[in-house]
Amino acid sequence: MDEKSQSNDNRFLVEKFFFSILFSLIIVSVAITFWRIIIQKDYIIEAQTDCDPYSQRCFIWECDPASDIEGEKCVGNQEDDIWYYNITRRNASRIPLCDPNDENCAALICNDGELECEQIFCTEENKIEREVECNNPKQYAKDNPVEIDDENESEEIPSELELNSEECAPDDQACLELIEAE
Repeated sequence: MDEKSQSNDNRFLVEKFFFSILFSLIIVSVAITFWRIIIQKDYIIEAQTDCDPYSQRCFIWECDPASDIEGEKCVGNQEDDIWYYNITRRNASRIPLCDPNDENCAALICNDGELECEQIFCTEENKIEREVECNNPKQYAKDNPVEIDDENESEEIPSELELNSEECAPDDQACLELIEAE
């Protein structure tokens, strides 16, 4: 009987030791993760940011006419129904604490040579991966000419194909300046 009780005591000590080590490892793991994520902010933030479709290959988000979810359903305004964006990835520890709606806030703008910060524009490879479409800046500029406001009159800036000194009116200063710049 004495050997049996000693065997049970040894087994109890082994189990106690095993569970002590197991719980210690769990506590250390949680503490290290807390330090890395909460204190050091050592993780990557990925966000969709505005993109200029006139000069960059942007991802295109289009509203869903069948959706009833606010933010996804179409509102009937082309500017609100289509959004051009790129993907910005930045290390959370380098993101300043500021209001993202403030135009002076550079939370998702990569500085030159900044590590763990990149802007991802639409390519043929990643458009398939993300299941979206890309815009073509040249085609977008051709289809959506920029309008300038000159003394409350809107006029379209002619595209490069349309620029010809014979097509410019003598008093059209913007057209003449574009031709001279070429």
